[in-house]
Amino acid sequence: MATTSSTHTSPKSKLNTTPGAFPSTPASAEAPSPTVVSSQLSLSQAVHKRKAEYTRSRRIRVKVGTWNVASLSGTEKDVGGWFVDGKGVSESLSGLDIKDDGESRSNGHNGSPDIESVALQEEKRSKKRSTIPRNDPGSIPGGDEIGLYVLGLQEIVDISSVAEALRPFSDPNPGRKWKQAVAKSLPNGYQQVAEQQLIGLFLIIYASSEVAPTISSVSTTSVGTGLGGYMGNKGAVTARIVLGETTRMVFVNCHLNAGVEKGNLERRNWDASQILQRTKFDPVDNGGGVMEEFGEGIGDEDFAFWFGDLNYRLESMPGEDVRRLLMLHTRNEYGVQQTSSKKIENELAKPESPSFARNQEAAKRPSEDDSPSNHTAVESSSDHRVISSNATLPSQETLDPASDPASLQTTLSSLLAHDQLNSQMQLRKAFHEGWREGIVDFLPTYKYDVGSVGMFDSSEKQRGPSWCDRILYRTRKDRLEYEQRVRDEEIARKKDNELKLQGVVDAVTDESVLFDYDPETDGADNENNETNEQFPDPELVTTKSGFEDRLQLDYYKSHQRVLSSDHKPLDAVFTLDYDAVDPEAKIKIHQEVARELDKAENDGRPVVTIVVDHQKENDGTDTDPSSPKFEGVDFGHVKYDHVKTRSVTIANTGRVPATVGFVDRSFESSQPGGVAPPWLKINFDRPPDNKNSNPGALPEHTLHPGDAVNVELTLQVNDLDLVRRLSDKVETLEDVLVIRIHNGRDYFLPVHGDWLQSAFGRSIEKLVRIPEGGVRRWQQQRPDGSSHGDEGVKWSAPREVFRLTEAIEDLVERALAQWGMTGDADKALWEKDVGWPFRGWISEDKQRAMLREIVREGLDSDRPFSETFPPEIDSLQRLEAVAETLVQFLQSLEDGIVTEALWLELEKGMIEREKAKKTLSEEDERMWILDALSTAPAHSVSFTFVTFMLARVATEVAPPKLPPPDSGQAEAGSVHAQIDAAYAGIFAEAMIRLPAASKGKERKAGEARRKHVVEVFLRSKVGGGN
Repeated sequence: MATTSSTHTSPKSKLNTTPGAFPSTPASAEAPSPTVVSSQLSLSQAVHKRKAEYTRSRRIRVKVGTWNVASLSGTEKDVGGWFVDGKGVSESLSGLDIKDDGESRSNGHNGSPDIESVALQEEKRSKKRSTIPRNDPGSIPGGDEIGLYVLGLQEIVDISSVAEALRPFSDPNPGRKWKQAVAKSLPNGYQQVAEQQLIGLFLIIYASSEVAPTISSVSTTSVGTGLGGYMGNKGAVTARIVLGETTRMVFVNCHLNAGVEKGNLERRNWDASQILQRTKFDPVDNGGGVMEEFGEGIGDEDFAFWFGDLNYRLESMPGEDVRRLLMLHTRNEYGVQQTSSKKIENELAKPESPSFARNQEAAKRPSEDDSPSNHTAVESSSDHRVISSNATLPSQETLDPASDPASLQTTLSSLLAHDQLNSQMQLRKAFHEGWREGIVDFLPTYKYDVGSVGMFDSSEKQRGPSWCDRILYRTRKDRLEYEQRVRDEEIARKKDNELKLQGVVDAVTDESVLFDYDPETDGADNENNETNEQFPDPELVTTKSGFEDRLQLDYYKSHQRVLSSDHKPLDAVFTLDYDAVDPEAKIKIHQEVARELDKAENDGRPVVTIVVDHQKENDGTDTDPSSPKFEGVDFGHVKYDHVKTRSVTIANTGRVPATVGFVDRSFESSQPGGVAPPWLKINFDRPPDNKNSNPGALPEHTLHPGDAVNVELTLQVNDLDLVRRLSDKVETLEDVLVIRIHNGRDYFLPVHGDWLQSAFGRSIEKLVRIPEGGVRRWQQQRPDGSSHGDEGVKWSAPREVFRLTEAIEDLVERALAQWGMTGDADKALWEKDVGWPFRGWISEDKQRAMLREIVREGLDSDRPFSETFPPEIDSLQRLEAVAETLVQFLQSLEDGIVTEALWLELEKGMIEREKAKKTLSEEDERMWILDALSTAPAHSVSFTFVTFMLARVATEVAPPKLPPPDSGQAEAGSVHAQIDAAYAGIFAEAMIRLPAASKGKERKAGEARRKHVVEVFLRSKVGGGN
């Protein structure tokens, strides 16, 4: 996997926790990649246009080093000497003189007589101290000359161990050892800016105190390509940094597949392609807090550096011949009696192989271009002297080593023609997409006897020397030019194929037709020429952010005189000229641009002003004057089923038309959606613009500058479930409405109301615990028998039932008397509706609603109805209001007077008698019903109160009289029967709870039975008095 330092891994696969496992797809069907959307893009773009005002030109040196330490102890003691101080370079074995940048950096035993000899250096080698030669002044820039140190190490642990190769995590202890060694060698003030480890691969980056604060968007990752294609014994560790908020740099430290066979070569190419494909970084912060939409990979940067043990070998040449050829040069480093010298002389004393002789003969023959640099100019003789070619050569004083057929550089050039990396780049199989390398004018970096300067592998395997360790680099310009060249070649190829399909046989006369195009050979010379100049002039590189940078390679050398590993360390020094952001200047420009954009945006965007009409309460309930003023729509005290309204004015105070409307507000999943909560209604004082459009569209109103619209907000709580939640304090009358202005900002309008406790919607068990004074006395308590303040049962039945039934009995006689004096004397009230006064009211609906609210207020505040009713309200109006309120109150009871459980017991006995065809007398049936209800005393008493009141009202409404002689008794009985049936139907439904599951015929039968239960108590009073 490509593991990123700041990325959370998915738990779906154990591979995700393994170093170097395969990466998850950035955007998959199962887990789509999150998209980061910025609202500051226009601001960022405007600031970027003024980049010249807040960027400053800077120049730093970047040193990139790589070393395979072969998991050998003591190697960490050399890292400071060669990597930081630039020591350990042998001028005589590095070919050309090291580039002079203004001060002498001459090194080597020939150039500095005080430097320790190779013989003494090898003799004193110890794992306990550095192997760097004494008195080495350093040849490569280092110390505080370097702004950015980038070190890549391979095999800091033994990756040949199966246990290490299969380790599901990286042991951090070896990395700590190397960090300490590097940090100890660096000048004061350098800071670590990045670190990544994958088993034996280790990458660490340090920056100077001036550079470190300018580095941002650091992201590190690792890709394993080892066992199974994902284990971390092979692969890469990579870091991405952004320098000065302008320049993106990527550093890849890799260890590719080893081996000399063709399959090993193909696997190396595969490893490299996997690293390219699977490396993913975190999104880049552009410096303004805006993250890019997706993370980057290799190829999105401005400058890339790929280094490490690439493991590419020399092909088509026996390793024995290469060793022999190179040791003809390295033996000159030793004295006669030195151990390494003896080994070299013994190797050279062996008979030459036929291939070695053929190579010598081939080297003596001039090449096609007769270039002296292509000659293989070294041969062996019996006395082991170094002999030049047969040609007469100029003196050593005047001959350029690059042109000397006997020089080391000529030998290296002849060997580099067999280098696999160069051939794979030319064939476009690996590292061909714009990658380049400095001139290789140093000895192969692998494989040496540990402790030796120039003795190649003398073990039984005698591995052939190779340039396994390399440092490649690429600019954004290099990559873009390569991609353009590929596109041009594809166009030419298509044109060639089209002409062939048209039957063109001889296209030689058409000079624009590329019939003989071969992508593997055409253009190869030009591509190679790009890498043949050691220190090319820096070219202008336009970065991804639009800035102009330059990069130049100054040094590319191996440190031949580092003896602690079988690989020689290698480093390169680059000079980078770039534009860096001045943070203070950018902040100033950012503020200026923001002000300009805000002004332009405000001038062209709609603006409204919202005014809320704050009304004073006139309901007798005062608000606490010490409570803070509510900034929004405050409905004050809210009572059950009481309608309250507030007015809001929305005025266009901008310069352009504004289209306004309420939109769906944010809400929790458990709450209903919509533009307003269920207890609130919104009405505009004009029809919407989109009245005739989609019926589901939200209303919108367009206001011209200076125009205004009034909005009426109406609050009413009559849903019993909501009433119960409010009474139990599990919900409040609070919400936030969202007013959207098209192409403008959203306005948030808070809505608030204080719920006043009500007896409606409660259970009988709670009501009988409410003390004298009413439910409002318990405004801050919960009379449910479980909260604080519980004083047990106070009443045999709810006082509300007692007060309402008592008031009805008291008012019915006076109301009938009033009707007799002022109403239609020839028509009784029951003749209008036999259910009067519980239905068929003569009072107007609006007036009756106002009177019902007065009755509810009297119940909840425990005030006498005579005090709550205004004096002008007559007895008839009062009776109808109280009677209707009683029915609504009984309907609102949470469990009813006859609960579902009690009803099931009653119905069971009734069904059994029906099946047995048994009947009870009315008196016995009443006793049986009361006996069944006696298990719930409060319910039984409440049932008795109601049925007794109904019987008395029925008697008062249609009193039993002796009919005229010619009228017959049946007429009076028929009237009473109709009234009883009507009352029973109304109150059976209000008092008795049937199971919700019953349906159809079963439910109809149940409704008939419950009506009978009430009706049997009413018939007992017929013919009787009070």
